[in-house]
Amino acid sequence: MKKTILEGRGLCKAFPGGVELFHDLDITVYDGDFTVIMGPSGAGKSTLLYALSGMDAITGGTVAYQGEPVTGLSENKMAELRAKEFGFVFQQTHLVSNLTLLENVAVAGYLAGKEPPKTIRARAEHLLRQMGVEGAKDRLPVHVSGGEAQRAAIARAMIGDPCILFADEPTGALNRQSSREVLDLLTGLNQQGQSILMVTHDARAAVRGNRILYLEDGKILDELTLSPYEKPDQKREEQANRWLSALRW
Repeated sequence: MKKTILEGRGLCKAFPGGVELFHDLDITVYDGDFTVIMGPSGAGKSTLLYALSGMDAITGGTVAYQGEPVTGLSENKMAELRAKEFGFVFQQTHLVSNLTLLENVAVAGYLAGKEPPKTIRARAEHLLRQMGVEGAKDRLPVHVSGGEAQRAAIARAMIGDPCILFADEPTGALNRQSSREVLDLLTGLNQQGQSILMVTHDARAAVRGNRILYLEDGKILDELTLSPYEKPDQKREEQANRWLSALRW
């Protein structure tokens, strides 16, 4: 039986004026899974991800991490939890422009505060090597490609050894080759046991997951379960596309 690491129950998100993005939504994220959230534009995929990670407030319901409720934690406590337990990768890398790639990764490790500075720097260098951008570690973000910057952002997200890696459209701003490289890295991390929750609009990216959730009209309408990803598989993509077509995606 899979271990639940993150769950939302009865989640509601409303905006001023009475606009409700989702209502009474339930979602469970399991340890070791590569969970993907898909759905039409405007369905609230990113908002749901931010609500589960505590980056955005919900207007109803509860979120629990490792069985403990986190809804209602103070901003400082929530920030501490995110720094120590969660990793984040966004469509834009949000790297600090006047820091090198190595410094960007290391600073995130210092903020997590799990290890001594010397150990953090060594881990940052190891992660950049693992992500294939060690040669660019002393360059500023403006002097590297979009794909290299995103790989450095993944290294930054992993520096604190997060329990969950949240990824919001991590390939949305990349060309096809760079997208494949980033997805390969995420897949490799998952194969090593990293739990990932990813939002994407790209079916080719979604099939990297072993569990795809479809969000529409404020609800999780359906779920597709796949075997763990191993290599490019046309039948896997066809299965996902048939499922998405049946949902009128």
